[in-house]
Amino acid sequence: MSQNRQYELVYIVSPEASEQAVADLHTQVEQIIQRFNGVLDKTENWGKRKLAYEIGHAREGTYVIETITGTGELMKEIDRRLRVTDTVIRHMTVRVDEDIRIAERLRSERKATQARRRTARGLPPEPLASERRGDRDDNDSDDMGLEGPEVQR
Repeated sequence: MSQNRQYELVYIVSPEASEQAVADLHTQVEQIIQRFNGVLDKTENWGKRKLAYEIGHAREGTYVIETITGTGELMKEIDRRLRVTDTVIRHMTVRVDEDIRIAERLRSERKATQARRRTARGLPPEPLASERRGDRDDNDSDDMGLEGPEVQR
């Protein structure tokens, strides 16, 4: 039995394709996902953008990014369908669940290190609101409270 994983699907639609054609393509992808019992987590239509290099006489295209949770069989079917669709000039699928898991682990390790260092200095493990710089969120502790050029060594 295949395991559900998280993927990012990026496809570039030909500049000659109308907005309706892009919407129809998105609907086709949604139907495939439903048929294979997957979940469409997020869709972003970036609109028309200039390509880094010319692809088959096209200098721009409509970029669409979708985050999908599903099996490898689902992604094989989407890949097969996008390959034979004439309006899609490029597509790429990347598995991102492993990267997300690694990033979360590193974030928790940094937070534990910060708490251990603060405790060793006689401070509470979590910084107080008055100790925070600017209007940062709790989730922005990736740099352990250090910011840009103000950091003294």
